[in-house]
Amino acid sequence: MIRLAVFDLDGTLVNSLADLAAASNYGLRTLGFPEHPTEKFRYFVGNGVRKLCERVLPEDAKEYADRQYALFSEYYNTHYADQTRPYPGIKSLLHHLKDEGILLAVASNKTELFTREIVEHFFGTALFDLVSGKIDGRPVKPDPAILQAAMEQFGATPAETVMIGDSNVDIRTAKAAGTHSIGCIWGFRTAEELTEAGAEQLAETPAQILDAVHAWKEA
Repeated sequence: MIRLAVFDLDGTLVNSLADLAAASNYGLRTLGFPEHPTEKFRYFVGNGVRKLCERVLPEDAKEYADRQYALFSEYYNTHYADQTRPYPGIKSLLHHLKDEGILLAVASNKTELFTREIVEHFFGTALFDLVSGKIDGRPVKPDPAILQAAMEQFGATPAETVMIGDSNVDIRTAKAAGTHSIGCIWGFRTAEELTEAGAEQLAETPAQILDAVHAWKEA
């Protein structure tokens, strides 16, 4: 039986690729470095903003990572919702899960400030019981710390918890914590990546997440 559903944010709940690309390219442009096409960011993102800022820089310019991070944050702070939108069917899924008494959480490698702002902007404050992002002193996914903290807060066991995300980072986090996992193939990565990482289930639509949760509830 599933009591706690923990969602990744970018590529799972919201399609934020264009805004992440725009903020990154703003920094690169300001620093005088080449920009990248939006599609390339599918593989730049996934391990937090600081890692993103390192990855987009030329190999011989990694010392500019702190400056790139500052420029990214400056731009993203006021442009995070320009093109970002929840994926079709996500809000309906969340309401169905909530109505069934399942606790909902967000666990993102995005900084906690941005994570909270985006979740509140698109989903309000009533749907999620916990919203967690990157904070100092806690390792980022795929380390299971953020997922374990959510389980501890709600007294949920790994067997009662499912991690839902679009990349191998999320699936590896679930495996490290011993929870169920669902890979979302509408996100930034591929079904092959999610399968290779060991996703317990793959979902082509948010409705299939609900089906998987129901199956585990009946098991």
